Amino acid sequence: QLQLVESGGGLVQPGGSLRLSCAASAFTDSYAIGWFRQGPGKEREGVACMSGNGNWKDYSDSVKARITISRDYAQNTVVLQLSNLQSEDTAIYFCAATKASISQAVCRISWTYEHWGQGTQVTVSS
Repeated sequence: QLQLVESGGGLVQPGGSLRLSCAASAFTDSYAIGWFRQGPGKEREGVACMSGNGNWKDYSDSVKARITISRDYAQNTVVLQLSNLQSEDTAIYFCAATKASISQAVCRISWTYEHWGQGTQVTVSS
C-alpha cells in the first residue's frame, strides 16, 4: 500500500509563499499525482496534477498563475509551490496518487485517485 505524507503547511501572510511536499513510500514514474485542497465549508478541489513521467501537467484556472507542481523521482517526493497566497487559499491540502493510466482530462477529479495523504493545513491570514 502506497503511503503519502504531506508537509510544509502553516500560517502565512497574504502575498506570501509556501512549498508543500508530498513524500511517498515508493513512487515510480507509474504514478500520476494530484494535489487537492478543501477549504472551510467547501468541496474538495483539484488544483494541480501531473503524469507519472512528467510529460503533462494540469492546473486549476483559479490558481494556475500562482502554483507549480514538480516531482523529484530520486527523493520520492512531489512538490507544490504556492505563491502570492490569498485568504481564499486557506485550506487543507492533500496529495493523491494513482497507478492507473489516466488522462489529463480527469487528473483533477478526486475519484481518479486511490491513494491519499492525511493533508497539511495552509492558513493565509494577516
